[in-house]
Amino acid sequence: MDRNEALKALAACRAQIDALDLRILELLNERTRIVEEIGRLKRRLNLPIYEPRREDEVYANVTSHNGGPLTAEAVRRVFERIIDEMRTVQKLRMEEEARRSVPEPEDH
Repeated sequence: MDRNEALKALAACRAQIDALDLRILELLNERTRIVEEIGRLKRRLNLPIYEPRREDEVYANVTSHNGGPLTAEAVRRVFERIIDEMRTVQKLRMEEEARRSVPEPEDH
């Protein structure tokens, strides 16, 4: 492969990465919408945001289905970050909804 062919192959790989990044973004936003609904349900049920057992289930699910080349540890780290961000989203949405449900004081 000469330099021009390698540059074209590099550009093609980068285009594939850009397209995959957009798909990942779409899936993360879809996951976030579901997490927001979970947060609403947890608030209605007066359940905590943080559920370590459920997080362990998520880690077990993704690592057991991992076919590589990412290691199980790498998959877990990626999902730890995703779950951390989702927990933050739940917390912020629950706080927003709590503020909206409190009636404004009337001026007298």
